[in-house]
Formats: sequence, structure tokens, C-alpha cells
Amino acid sequence: MSSLIHYEPFVDECSDLFTQRLDEMSSSSLPVDMRHWFQCYAFDVIGLITYAKRLGFLDHGEDVGGVIGALENHLGYATMAGIFPKLHPYLFGIKNYLAGAKGAGRAYVLKFTMDRIREVQTNPKPVETDESSVSMEDFLTKFMAKHTTSPSTFTTYHILAGCSANMIAGSDTTAISLSAILYYLLKNPWCLDKLRLEINDLTARGELSKSPTFGESQQMPYLQAVIKEALRLHPATGLPLERVVPEGGATICGKFFPEGTIVGINSWVAHRNTQVFGHDADAFNPDRWLVEDKDRISAMNRYWMPFGLGSRTCIGRHVSMLEISKLIPRIVRDYDFSLDATLQSKEWKTNDYFFVKPLDFNLHIAPRPPQKAEL
Repeated sequence: MSSLIHYEPFVDECSDLFTQRLDEMSSSSLPVDMRHWFQCYAFDVIGLITYAKRLGFLDHGEDVGGVIGALENHLGYATMAGIFPKLHPYLFGIKNYLAGAKGAGRAYVLKFTMDRIREVQTNPKPVETDESSVSMEDFLTKFMAKHTTSPSTFTTYHILAGCSANMIAGSDTTAISLSAILYYLLKNPWCLDKLRLEINDLTARGELSKSPTFGESQQMPYLQAVIKEALRLHPATGLPLERVVPEGGATICGKFFPEGTIVGINSWVAHRNTQVFGHDADAFNPDRWLVEDKDRISAMNRYWMPFGLGSRTCIGRHVSMLEISKLIPRIVRDYDFSLDATLQSKEWKTNDYFFVKPLDFNLHIAPRPPQKAEL
């Protein structure tokens, strides 16, 4: 995680632009689709981290190049093919044919990547050759340096695949998590009040920057509890990451499974285990993470898996937590959000195509008066 701190300027640039957009939208009485804007934010952050250049989602407020649409289209198919893999050889070609314009988003990302590769090749930047060192270099610059020193083992294909994978996988988890955190705070206003007290206390002492640093966020225990609790109740992924029982079989939780059996754990089920999280496991209660019972905290941490576990752990989890930890205290401090009338008396609707995405997270936004630090 320490190496990611050097990416904070990338996150800050996008956070500044994101709040600029919130300021603009706050002047309208129309509801704002916050999941869309959180996804724009996440896409541009990962674009900066990958290429040192935003794709422009926050600049335009729209699906640049059809990338989001292509991703939605791909996830729907990939979920079906993952559950029924025998259908994949027969349907994949048809799916690509029917995708039509929705498939253009993938081509846009590939073209953007190739254009950036050519720019870096034309105007190479000096890079740190020591791979163990830490710097603010974007992924593409590091990939190009690796390609220069090992062109036969780290080819242009690897650069293209690595950068494209960042873009394809780098936004949904963050956008969904940011949406869940804000949603549960608005559904539980006493928790929002408590978080603002923590934020105001740090601000009054001059210990919280305009754009909060990751280090500052780690000194906010209630903020961290809010994040963990929201990701417990609404982990971004809603399907198990499966494993195959090895030769000889395996005993799991006291039950024997023969070799070849496909097994998996759904975090939405595990996170609601009352034996681990208590009788109120279905409720949003950040204080459960702040009890003094270390054994209970340890048990909950073992079951907390919004980013997966083991070999299936999300490799971008630290980038996601960096974005979340910096943005949430900033927008909670600087803006008032209210649920649109359609959400005030009911729960939001979601779709589970591997990622569990909210469909109707519409909010109204108003700026809050600035908090003053003590002199």
C-alpha cells in the first residue's frame, strides 16, 4: 500500500475535477445519477495512473468512446458464460456480432492505449531503472521501461494487455463501493452525523487537508469503520470466485467434497453470517468494527472479503481503497446529499452481472459551508 501513496497526485487531480462537477450540478434542481459520476471519477483516476492522461469522463460527463457500454455488455455475457461455460464456444461469435456499436468501446480503449504507446516512444521520459524503487510514474512508463530492457520477454502485447486490463477492471469496483458508502450513510443519517463530527474535529485542529491525504484518512477510525461496513453489506462482486477441488478431494467446513467439485464462497452470504457479525448482520452498523473485543474483530476481518481472498484477491484493491479513502471524507465534508424522492421510502435496485451495480442511485446535491480550522 505504501507505494500507492505516490499516486495521490493523480487521485487529487480527478477529485478536484469531480468536486468541480458537483458544484456545477448543485445549481440544478434535477437529481444526479451518482453511480454514473462515481464511475466517471474511477475511470479517469485509473486512466491517469495507467497512462498519465485522463480519458475525459469527468471532462465530458458521458460515456467516452462507448467504453462503459462495452463493459456492461461484456459483463452480462461473461457472467452467463461463466455460469454455463459449455455455451461459450457457440455464443461468443454471435455475441460479438450482435454487440454492434456496444463493442466499439473495447476498440476505443485499445486505440487509446496504442496512441499513448506511440507518444511515449516518440517522447520517452526518464524512468527509475531500479524496479524495487517507488515513484510517481504511470504504469505505461514503467511498462515501456521494462520493454526496453527485456523486449523479448515483455513485448508490446504485454504492454497493451496490461494497460487495457487496468481500464477494463479498474472502475466498477470503486464506483460501486463509493455508491454503497454514500447510500448507506444517507439511509442512516445518524452515521453520517457521526462521521461529520470526526471530520469536523480534524478540520478544526487543522489536521485535514482540502484534498484529504491517504495518511489523514487512516487517522479517522469512524471513516474506516464506515467504509468496511458498507463494503460488508454491499461488496462489489455478487458471484463466487470458483475453485476446483484437487485430486483426492478436500474436507471444507466439516463436509467432504470429491475431487473435481467446483466450490466457491459468495461474499454477500458470508458477510451476513450472524455467528460472525452478530444478530444485526443485516443492518448497517459501523460501530461493530470499533468494539474492544479483539477476538471478534479478528474473526470479522477473516470473513470480510469484498475484494476476494487468496489467489482470487483483486489486484487493484489498494488503488480502489486509495480512491475511496480520499474522496469520501472530502465530499461528505463539502456537500449535502439527499436521496431522490423515489429512493427515500424504499431500497435501491441493483443488477448482478458479477458486479452488483445500483440502477437508480439518484441524489440532490447542495454545497455545505466551509469548516474552519482553529487558529
